[in-house]
Amino acid sequence: MEKRHEVLFIQLASYRNELLSLIEDLSEKEVEIIPTGFNNNIRWNLGHVYLDQYLWIESLTKEETLVPKEFLTWFGFGTNPTSFTDQTPTLKQLKKLLKEQPTHIKETYGKRLDEEFSPTEMGMYTLEQVLIRTIFHEGMHMQAIMDLKNFIK
Repeated sequence: MEKRHEVLFIQLASYRNELLSLIEDLSEKEVEIIPTGFNNNIRWNLGHVYLDQYLWIESLTKEETLVPKEFLTWFGFGTNPTSFTDQTPTLKQLKKLLKEQPTHIKETYGKRLDEEFSPTEMGMYTLEQVLIRTIFHEGMHMQAIMDLKNFIK
């Protein structure tokens, strides 16, 4: 594996660990709170981060990923917690999925980072480019989670 790819996977895991440590002290009840002025809660943000990474991979490769299709209903762009059901993953389940995701992506796509595909609407044509974009996206949702956490604590 090229050094830049090793660094990319270190970053994926590191930023994910930061996200998980940010929510470590939160309860199932706290991640459900939607403060005034917010559209979503922490649980939604966590599910959305998980979904987004796989959606971009699917969009580029045209291959199915591990993410169940119901995640689009619960955590897709423009959704909110009113679409949650009894089957929507809990905080505990989302933590497990989020923790495992960087390793799964590395094992599944690590040797394909430079493979070229038809470009996405943003012009990305490699998995490396897509993963860099998802790191940025995860950072935006980390800030949203920090803001939500400040309101509920």
